[in-house]
Amino acid sequence: MGDRSAPLDLERFRLRRFVDSLGSDELERRDEPIELADIASVLEGNPRAVLFSKTGSRNAQLCGNVLASRSRMALAFGTTREGLLPELLRRLAEPPRIVEISREMAPVQSVVLEGDAADLTALPVHLQHRLDGAPYISAAIDYATDPTAGWTNVGIRRLMLRGRRKAGMDCTVPSDLRNIMETHARRGEPVPVAFVVGAHPTDYVAATMRLPVDELGLVASLRGAPLPVVKCITNELRVPADAEYVLEGFIDTVSPVEPEGPYGEFLGYYGEVKRNPYFRLSAITRREDALFQTATISGRSLACTDTAQLNALRVETVAWSALQTAVRDVRAVYATPASGGSFHVRIAMNQRVAGEARNAIAAVMGCLANVKHVFVVDPDIDIYSDEQVEWALATRFQADRDLVIQPGMRSMPLDPSAAGTGAWAKAGFDMTLAFAPAGQSRPVALRVPEPPRYEGKRHASLASALAEGPMFFEHLMAATGSRDGRDIVRALETMDEEGRIARDAEGRYFLK
Repeated sequence: MGDRSAPLDLERFRLRRFVDSLGSDELERRDEPIELADIASVLEGNPRAVLFSKTGSRNAQLCGNVLASRSRMALAFGTTREGLLPELLRRLAEPPRIVEISREMAPVQSVVLEGDAADLTALPVHLQHRLDGAPYISAAIDYATDPTAGWTNVGIRRLMLRGRRKAGMDCTVPSDLRNIMETHARRGEPVPVAFVVGAHPTDYVAATMRLPVDELGLVASLRGAPLPVVKCITNELRVPADAEYVLEGFIDTVSPVEPEGPYGEFLGYYGEVKRNPYFRLSAITRREDALFQTATISGRSLACTDTAQLNALRVETVAWSALQTAVRDVRAVYATPASGGSFHVRIAMNQRVAGEARNAIAAVMGCLANVKHVFVVDPDIDIYSDEQVEWALATRFQADRDLVIQPGMRSMPLDPSAAGTGAWAKAGFDMTLAFAPAGQSRPVALRVPEPPRYEGKRHASLASALAEGPMFFEHLMAATGSRDGRDIVRALETMDEEGRIARDAEGRYFLK
């Protein structure tokens, strides 16, 4: 997988470069000093990324909300919000290019802190929510090796500060890292791990993917460029050499687990206190001018959080794959960030065969445990528009006919409506118009009004135009080159008085 001949740019995928590339519509700059206690209130519900120049007692540089909008995620992939999923899918199909470089070349190892100098409490880590158990490092990408496959596992993990070289970590069940930890625990061994804090948005998207591959390759593929990696100082793990910070250490599989949490979770509620293992810090490496990163997770404005946007892209990727085998003509898939990026999925599709909308609903319900409600619309509905989707629900849906309910499915434990039962009723909303076979247009009453386009062939007269068949008034104007319309009314009046014209059931004019 190594490619030592590939050209390297150790700045191109740097977090700081991406943040600096954002305009004022996407980035808020805070140059004045700010206490760590005030960071969370600035980020809450903020639609823009925020760059803090001087935070805490050490005037550290910090950024937050970097991933918290689809438009910024699209910028990171060099595309539009509508083109984001297709571009992500295209890159996932690309073979990875990984280049290992020396420690002397790696910007992330410009500064190496070990022993007493490696101090988690020296980092600009802030309290994010009122009832959190402690300040959390929330934008940490974990790198660990699967001892069975030999692959690098990449994920995103929160770290609760418990001391200068000790942090609680949420090692959820089920997860690949949990399986790795349990394998090491059976052997009585710690788990070498490294956390990258401060990375390009594409790296964070790669960390959310759950595919049976060496996930270091996913990071490379989603960048669409060679990935420079370097070995850690205190273990053999390879991490992106162009990151801002790396926290090296190990997961303690021997010491008793201790309380971790509570913590504001991605559904807008608190996660309860858990019994979790510790991360033990052995070294901190960073760039000379390193930019620390914090991720927004919870609160009342979920759509403006990093986690919701990351969740949404992962859900869309999995749902798209499932839909390709279930139905034919899917146009777009969108997981709404306001639902935490997981619970609500919208699908725009061209229903070529009656019942395909229901097949789509079943496919998405089954492929992801966290999907709770699925909404299917026709291609003329913009699934990124809440207004259009609400209109489709109001005018194209009948509850006794179009609601699909699947009870008894596995639930997300954080959902309070599940009331601790472990089971959900999932619902699908078929918001498509009545099925029309290919080549057959919908009746006027089912068409959406839009401004006239005045397209079509030109004719010498109304009569010659109508000789080709029935026409709507717009087409008559286009056929004669009229830019007024009243002249057409007068001409039609004459033809009507002469008994030469009539109208069909759809309102089109035709020659008798």
